[in-house]
Amino acid sequence: MPEGGASISKSTHNGTAGAGAGAVAPPGAAAAPPGRRTGGASQAGLLVTFILGGLTAVTPLAMDMYLPALPEVTRSLSAPAATVQLTLTACLAGMALGQLVVGPMSDRYGRRRPLLVGLVIYVVATALCAFAPTVELLVACRLAQGLAGAAGIVIARAVARDLYDGVALARFFSTLMLISGMAPILAPLIGGQVLRFTDWRGVFVVLAILGVLLTALVWTKLPETLAPADRHGGNVREALAPMRRLLADRVFTGYMLAGGFAFASLFSYVAASPFVMQEIYGASPQTFSLLFGLNSIGLMIMGQVNGKILVGRVRLDKALGAGLAVVIAAATALLLMSLGVFGETGLVPVAVALFVLMSSMGVVMPNTQTLPLMRARHAAGSASALLGTTSFLIGAIASPLVGIAGEDTAVPMAVVQLASALVATACFLGMCRPWKTATSTKGGGV
Repeated sequence: MPEGGASISKSTHNGTAGAGAGAVAPPGAAAAPPGRRTGGASQAGLLVTFILGGLTAVTPLAMDMYLPALPEVTRSLSAPAATVQLTLTACLAGMALGQLVVGPMSDRYGRRRPLLVGLVIYVVATALCAFAPTVELLVACRLAQGLAGAAGIVIARAVARDLYDGVALARFFSTLMLISGMAPILAPLIGGQVLRFTDWRGVFVVLAILGVLLTALVWTKLPETLAPADRHGGNVREALAPMRRLLADRVFTGYMLAGGFAFASLFSYVAASPFVMQEIYGASPQTFSLLFGLNSIGLMIMGQVNGKILVGRVRLDKALGAGLAVVIAAATALLLMSLGVFGETGLVPVAVALFVLMSSMGVVMPNTQTLPLMRARHAAGSASALLGTTSFLIGAIASPLVGIAGEDTAVPMAVVQLASALVATACFLGMCRPWKTATSTKGGGV
């Protein structure tokens, strides 16, 4: 579809926190009247919603299909586990840095062009991963894969912000979680099955094919959602100005950091669980894949509880605080089990604690995206870039820490999970001050 094709305009729903005192907007910019925007108003169709869900699934696909193969990669490339885990870190770091570039670009040039370029590069980098002869080259290819894959992540959130606001935005993110939540369920299962017929390189071949299919869908079916009149012009300095204004907003930054450290707690599980489950507790790649998928189902179900039951009835800040409290409780239990406080524990108690932790993320993650985006009406791409970059950078730092004590203990994973959850809660309470902020919504109020 050409760049100048039809565009979808935002549908404004039941109040906007971005219009409050803390909202970030360009100097002199006027807020759009409630219920309308230049060009009319329409909601995302089912196919567009599916495509956005697919774009948000780029990250779990790139990560989770590869997870069952991590022990095999260590043997195939004769590399230590900590070095192989750097392939995850490199991909995360690339996704973080790439979003800083793609986010402002999408605010300036529209959503489609940067997205299509990123997807094409992502497919090429993924194919190159399949032929990497050494772990060093694999790390480099994973970095390129992450840099390009950032386009799908950041622009999917920006498109959602173009289309929705307020309570509707929170519900739409929960819908995206339902769609993209299938990726972490299916990805390890697919990866485990691929490993039955080929080696770890075949996983990247499958990922490249999926990338080609998604690129074709975006090219043919995803319309432009950012009208030319709403794009930011000027030089690089002016393009980065919205980021400076967003970072100056204490509440936005508090939500951003809370989401970033919550993601670190989640990703410490992603990075360590293949070794914890398979090397320490003796699970097979297929068993690990099933447990990983079960945890993803829990996350997906709680995401729907958040979107269908909590949103509109409970303030988003209250839901976020409750989710963080459960994450802290689950991480504490994991740490105590890892330290042997309860004696020798098997796979089942550890799996239960991880299930509770991951399920709670279904409440935490959508709200740490919705609440800050509601404060960024006029810079959705830049806001999305900051949110994604922070999450992936903090996650990239957490990734190697979980393997710092080797493959024979789960203590580092539990310590990183608990510490990250505590810092996330401190940022949420100390900077966002939910008892004062106006960005919480209940029944559509601001």
